[in-house]
Amino acid sequence: MPTDRTLISLGDLVRHAQAIVDPQGDDAAVTEFVTRHEDADEPVRSQLDGLDERLLWGADEDPPIVMAQALVLYLAHRLDEVDQAPGELLRLAARAELDSPPPAPIAAWLAERGVQLS
Repeated sequence: MPTDRTLISLGDLVRHAQAIVDPQGDDAAVTEFVTRHEDADEPVRSQLDGLDERLLWGADEDPPIVMAQALVLYLAHRLDEVDQAPGELLRLAARAELDSPPPAPIAAWLAERGVQLS
């Protein structure tokens, strides 16, 4: 990822989200999500309007996808936090981008990863 945070692209954030939600690269839906956005190389700050709609697609109920989307949206607005620990980023993104409390499958997925929202 670029050291100048203003140059971080949507593709950079999507790959970073993948590294957090699917570090082994085993989830085909996450891989497809990354493939859809990996070539978006303009700075993400220039794409904030409508970014949430741009990230939506068919597997939106899948917890890793929901959290990848949440991470990208969260970090797009808070590029200074990109280097936080993965668990902390998951917690912050879930609190900022999801309903409270999040849907049960997402809460369970987060709990399996040791992320506590309260």
